[in-house]
Amino acid sequence: MQIAGVDDAGRGSLVGPLVIAGVLLDEKDLPKLIGLGVKDSKRLSPRRREELSAGIKESTLKYHVAMLSPAEIDRVVKTGRKLHKLNRLEAQTMAKVITILKPDVAYVDASDVLADRFGHHIAESLSFKVQIVSEHKADAKYPIVSAASIIAKVERDRVISELREEYGNIGCGYPTDPNTIKFLESWIRKFGSYPDFVRKSWKPAKRLKAEAEADQTKLF
Repeated sequence: MQIAGVDDAGRGSLVGPLVIAGVLLDEKDLPKLIGLGVKDSKRLSPRRREELSAGIKESTLKYHVAMLSPAEIDRVVKTGRKLHKLNRLEAQTMAKVITILKPDVAYVDASDVLADRFGHHIAESLSFKVQIVSEHKADAKYPIVSAASIIAKVERDRVISELREEYGNIGCGYPTDPNTIKFLESWIRKFGSYPDFVRKSWKPAKRLKAEAEADQTKLF
């Protein structure tokens, strides 16, 4: 039986894509992943994730990475129930990854507060029958999902690193990083609009833009 693991990276980021990765493996070969020492990517250093990512790619039958750009995310979630729409978009993208991998069983880290609902949304976007195991913290429970988590995080880190080389200190991209907020605040005050690698629909981005516009108005 062939199994797949699917997970994301960068879901809550203000900067860069939301990355979804999937890996495919014969279930009998699962000890290979365990032997590599895969675990939840958040518990690993960037260097260790890089090392494991290479080993995972060599050990699996197939892997696939999909990226949702800030523009795609903004287009879907700019009005109405943002989290609900983002969950649906992510479920549909995970379904596309699963379609490419074509496993018998797919283990996914559920983004929805209702894990079963998230699994259902994935299943309804598939054109073939797959057993979907959708659970919270699946990346900490199942090595196959841990492997996907690692690849997703490495790919997102690569994109952020490239942006940092081109634009300077953008921080890690999350709203909790003061460097990211400082970068966005400086950019919006200088140029008046955000670059295409920023999720303009996110609340912190909207707030910084509104503050910059208000300050500009006071000058006149």
